[in-house]
Order: sequence, then structure tokens, then C-alpha cells
Amino acid sequence: MNQTRGFTLARRGFTLIELLAALLVLSLLALMSYRGLGAVLDAREHVRNETDKWRQVAKFFARFEGDVHLAAPRPVRSAGGIAPAWRGEAVAGAQSGVEFSRFATADGVDSARRIAYRLNEKHEIELWLWSGIDVAPNTLPSRYPVLSGVKTFELQYLSPALVWLDFWPGSAAAPHLPQAVRLRIVLASNEEIVRIFALQS
Repeated sequence: MNQTRGFTLARRGFTLIELLAALLVLSLLALMSYRGLGAVLDAREHVRNETDKWRQVAKFFARFEGDVHLAAPRPVRSAGGIAPAWRGEAVAGAQSGVEFSRFATADGVDSARRIAYRLNEKHEIELWLWSGIDVAPNTLPSRYPVLSGVKTFELQYLSPALVWLDFWPGSAAAPHLPQAVRLRIVLASNEEIVRIFALQS
């Protein structure tokens, strides 16, 4: 009778091998869960970064399009004399830059002024803003980064003969404004985006 009870009590416990096997299984499950959680967190971070990047790209294009549609066919007085209403040129590093006069916004948030877009050494497209259309001598613009992570910033201008030019004005007889602007940017992540914006003529 006592021997049977002792045998039954002994069967209720676990052997050392069983405990080690259970710990090994639990460790493997914990490791797999940790790796799975890490992959989920990495994927979520990647999606968030990609979403933020494309939101900033869309915001930049919306801003650029709005400014281009408000381009004013008005030359400006500056320290160097009379500057064309629209001046597109290649700057350092074979990148493009554009400077033009812009009417006031319809909602009255911003006034008529001279503006420019340039790519700086930090691979940021900057918006340059002067206080008005005519630029006083020694007046420097305020500079604001509007899109970061840009490797290439190129602009071309459509002439009345429907020819794309790298510079504007292409000749002394060119009108104040081009017919359209073709903008090409290459992001640091190697995505290439090309957009064409028609000007209000």
C-alpha cells in the first residue's frame, strides 16, 4: 500500500531532462517571437519613413506648382540693373536653379515677391524669398529648405517654338515667361520624378 502511494507521488514530478527540454522549447519560442516582433517593428518604421518621404515630396510639388502658376511677366530692378521676369540657369554642380517674379496669392496669405528655388550643398531644395518683387541693393533673401534628400534638381523651359531649353531666357527675343517648366528630381533613395507644369500665359 505504501509502496503504491510512493510510486504515485514520484510520477507527479518532472525529471531534469524534461525540465531542460521544456526550457529549450520555451527559449526557442521566445527567440522566434522576438525576431518576429523585431521584423514587424522594422517594417512599421520603414512604412512610416516612406510615408513621410512621399508626403514631403507631394508637399514640395504642390508648393512649386502654386508658385509657378502665379509667375508674373514682370522684369525686376536690382543692384545689377534689370533682371528678367523669369531666369533659369545651371548653377554649381550642373544643378539647375530658377528665379522669377510671382504675383500675390489669391487668399492674401502672401504678397507679390521675387522667389527662387535652388539645391544646396546639404542636398536640400531651398526656397528663397525676397521681401518684394524689386530687389534692393545688398538685400539677401530668406532661405527655407522645402525638400531634403535630393541628389539631382534639374529644370527645363519650353519655348514658343516648343523646344525644351536648359536656360531662360534663351534669347533676347524670348517672351518674359516660358510656356511650361519640366522639373526632374532624383531622390537620395534613387527614385526619379519628372513633372511638367504649364504656366499661365
